Amino acid sequence: MTSITSDLNESNYFSQDNQLAYMGSSQFKAFQACPAAAMAELRGEYRQEQTTALLVGSYVDNYFSGTLDLFKAKNPEIFLKNGGLKSEYIQAENIIRRIERDNMFMVYLAGQPQVIMTGEIMGVPVKIKIDSYHPGKCIVDLKIMKDFAPIWVDGQGKLPFVEAWRYDLQMAIYQEIVRQNTGLTLPVFICGATKQKVTRLKILSIPNDTLAAALCEVGANIERYNDIKKGLIEPERCGICDYCAETEVLTEIVDYREIG
Repeated sequence: MTSITSDLNESNYFSQDNQLAYMGSSQFKAFQACPAAAMAELRGEYRQEQTTALLVGSYVDNYFSGTLDLFKAKNPEIFLKNGGLKSEYIQAENIIRRIERDNMFMVYLAGQPQVIMTGEIMGVPVKIKIDSYHPGKCIVDLKIMKDFAPIWVDGQGKLPFVEAWRYDLQMAIYQEIVRQNTGLTLPVFICGATKQKVTRLKILSIPNDTLAAALCEVGANIERYNDIKKGLIEPERCGICDYCAETEVLTEIVDYREIG
């Protein structure tokens, strides 16, 4: 059984060395989207833009994990010149206050915060950091999103946001690594809050059969992604992401009718 204790901690969890040594759910999803971009980011050659939408979510996450002061210090762009918060982060404060008014939501967020565990999937070292861990009871992740509406995914149509953003993969990895550490297959929940003018709250469960299917998908791909990290396989380009656009080298003339 893998130990819950490892060389990982809050300060080095996202270090380049540990990103190379371990696979995480965000990294796995990055490889699914574009292996070339994922590798460029791991090598420090490319950094995805920190959008305001992501920063608003991080603001709320850091509040509930007790690290908001550090987040503010690292992200001075969230402030106006007079020292006040920009409007988007005032909205984040409103989301926080709405969450704190709901007793059930707060109970689910009241587990052990930011619990780090490690394990292996198909022999590949994996790391996780759980937003709210209730030992022996459940695994909880906090998500801040635009709304709860289905999301269009090319080639698949409209999907529930859990599937569109591949939170099923993330939570399947969490469940498996917790199982390896404790011997228990715990239920997983997403505590979701929206950025709408009036914040909506939901606590969502993900059925075990959905998690099992997602874990099979992880198992079918994680070794290949790890081989790409090791330099054994050349990372393919998706051809559509910002990294691919930024690094594209033209080699041909294209008929204008083929564009679109």
